[in-house]
Formats: sequence, structure tokens, C-alpha cells
Amino acid sequence: MSPEPISAAGSVRAARSDRAVSPGSPGVRVVLDARPLQEPERAPTTAAYLDSLLGGFDADPIDGESFAFLLQSDLDDPTIRFEHLSVVGRRLLPPTRLLRSGALTVDPFLVGGASLGAAWRAERGGAAGAVYHAAGGALPLFSQTPTVVTLLDLAPWELPDAYQRGVAARFGQRLRGQLLREAAATIVGTQAVATAARRLLHLKRDRLHVVPLAARQPFTSGSRGRGRARAIGAITEARERFGLPERYLVYAGRYDARQDLATLVRALADLGAAGRPEGLAEEVAWPPRLILVGASPDDRAAVARIAAREGVGDLLAYAPRIELDRAAALVTGARAAILPVVSEASGLVAIEAIAAGTPVIASAVGALPEIVGSAGILVEPRDPRRLAAALATIWTDETVYEHLSGIVRERARKSRRTWVDVARETRGVYARVGIESERDA
Repeated sequence: MSPEPISAAGSVRAARSDRAVSPGSPGVRVVLDARPLQEPERAPTTAAYLDSLLGGFDADPIDGESFAFLLQSDLDDPTIRFEHLSVVGRRLLPPTRLLRSGALTVDPFLVGGASLGAAWRAERGGAAGAVYHAAGGALPLFSQTPTVVTLLDLAPWELPDAYQRGVAARFGQRLRGQLLREAAATIVGTQAVATAARRLLHLKRDRLHVVPLAARQPFTSGSRGRGRARAIGAITEARERFGLPERYLVYAGRYDARQDLATLVRALADLGAAGRPEGLAEEVAWPPRLILVGASPDDRAAVARIAAREGVGDLLAYAPRIELDRAAALVTGARAAILPVVSEASGLVAIEAIAAGTPVIASAVGALPEIVGSAGILVEPRDPRRLAAALATIWTDETVYEHLSGIVRERARKSRRTWVDVARETRGVYARVGIESERDA
């Protein structure tokens, strides 16, 4: 029997019906590829997801639940900080990242072998079954443990020219697609991504589960009540550190083919060429100032070259890979968070901006329309004219800005979803897959 999908609208209701995996009933053994946590800069969204999900499990432990982690042998173990997790083993793997695109082919065999026996006799520790959970990493080949996949990215299939250039990359992504089709369950964050995954990868409807993501705590702490007042000092410190005016825009996304930063830079150039709008207060800078968060030196150099060609280099500021609290302060204090993309399956940046009480200007792509809704302005990707119009509106039109800010603040105030909720709903998927597999064995 296939597990019943969790719909976007019914995810909370379905999670409540899954209280069979809550206190009083046993959990499952989870074999989890934790390697993205060891190098968060290589896969920041996956690392944020795994760190937050394990934090949710750690904050709400249940009887019988245990973990076996797969880790790279040459890097530190970041899982030791989760003190309330029952960890039955850590298996060390060679650093296949050195193979680059070749790792797509090698990893399924490697993690498949490493997972063998990891779920053996899980019931002796009180587990009701076992699953292998992959999030962004490799899916195991020939695994005897049912696989649960969290699909945070569709870019390899939406943008094949960028992600399937070489023979090894094409073969690796085709193998990954086949393993996704064979997985016992696939978790996505929105209904739109579930629909896209079915279209691109031909996944079975009854194996898709929508478990919405949540904002990390630093983004929620400054959006409500006294927390907002406490956040003012952090915002001021962050602005002064990076030389920002009181009004600025923030970009906190990634720096790769999924993003559309060239269009963003061209939009800023168009605003500069159009001249200063009449009636804009003298103390408000024009064109808008933008800070890019999390850019590596190579990322910064690439963006700076594009900005120099468009003549807008002086409009950009850069924050390196800073602490999450400081990044959250920059997002909280911004006039708007900007997210121009051509592929986006997680929407975590938009979720966190809204949780921080900041309106969002984003491309109408992937998960973003479902997440942003009326809390921002959505524009078509690769359209600098429309993006420039949206930037000018949020920057200069106080009526529109106050309207959007009110919607965002109300959403932030009402939202109570945390990563403990995400963890509980994910346990529901584990239970359906792992316990049913154990019964069928």
C-alpha cells in the first residue's frame, strides 16, 4: 500500500492524524546523509534544511527514534551538537566531492553500500521500522531500506544546459531521476513544486508529500512585539558595519545558474538612467542601494564585473558569509528582500524574509508565487523592465509599501510554524514508509 500524500492545504491536519508517531508510540531508525552539513557553503539550502530539521527532532525527541549518519571522513562532524538525538552510528565515507560531477555517478553506489546494515535490528532499539532519508545528497542504489527524499531543487532538470553539460553530469542526473522515481516517498515544500516534480521527473502522485518549510529562529525573533524593538540595535549595527543608508534592499539568495542577478543589475541601471523620481525625499538615495548577503570572493568578483559593465557598481554592497543572526538583521531592516530567479524549489529565502516582516520582490517561478502571495510583488523572470518597475514602486511609493508591510507583518504575527512542526510532519512520512515496509517484509 502506498503512503497517502500530504496536501499543502491539509499538511497540518495530516500531521495531527500522524500522532501515531508522537509520544507513546515508537519512532523509526533514520539513515541520513549528513555530508551537506559538513560543507554548508557548497549546498547552503540543503545544509540549512538538514540543520533545522535535525534541530526540530532534537527539540522534540520521541521513543524508539534513532539515527545513523553518513559523513565525510576528512571533515569535522557537525551532528554532535544535537545532544538529544539517539545516534546509533556514524559511517565515514571518502571525499567524493573531489570528483566534482563524477560524484553524481559514484555516490549512489557508495551510500547504498554504506547504508547496508545501518537499519539492521532497528526494532531492538524500539524502532518500528527504518528509512533512508536523502536531502540534496545522493540517493542509494540497491538499498534494502525504503528511501525518503526531500527535493529542494529542480534546477538540474529545469536548466539542463547549465547542470547537465558533460557526459558524467548527464548520466548522474538521469540516474538520480530514476532513483527519485523509485523512492518510497518524496517530500517537497509546496504544491507547485509537487506539480513540477511530477511533470519533470514523472513521480507518482501518491508518493509525493507536501511538508511546508519554516523560517529559522533568527528571522522570527525580530518580527513580533518586544522582539522587534530588540532587533533595532542589531539592524543599526549591521547597517553601520556595511555602510548602508537607512533605506536599502537586500539579496540573500544563492550565486549560481538558478539566480537571475544579471537582470537585477540591469534593472538598477534602468532606474539610474530614468532619473530621480519627482517628489522623492532628498534624504532617500536614488537609485536604490542593494546589499548582497553571503557572497564568496568569487561570487563578489563575478557580480562586480556585471555591475561595472552596467555602471552601477557603486549601488552594491557586499556582506560575506556572516553569522545567521547578522544576516537576519540585514533582512529584517531592509525595505524589501529581492529574489530574482529562474528556478526555485525551496523558497526558504522568501519564507524567512516574510517571517522577518520584510516584503518580497521575487520572480514568479517555482515555489515563490505560493509562498509570497500578497506579501510582495511577483514579476516574470529575465524581464529587467518589469523588475525595475517593481523596485521603483517598493522604493518610492509609500502607500504601496505600507500596504505590503502591513500584510507581511500580519502574516509574521500569525504564523506559528516552526521546525518542530516540520520535523513532526516529516516523522509522519517516515512512519508511513518505514512502518508499512516493516509490515510487508
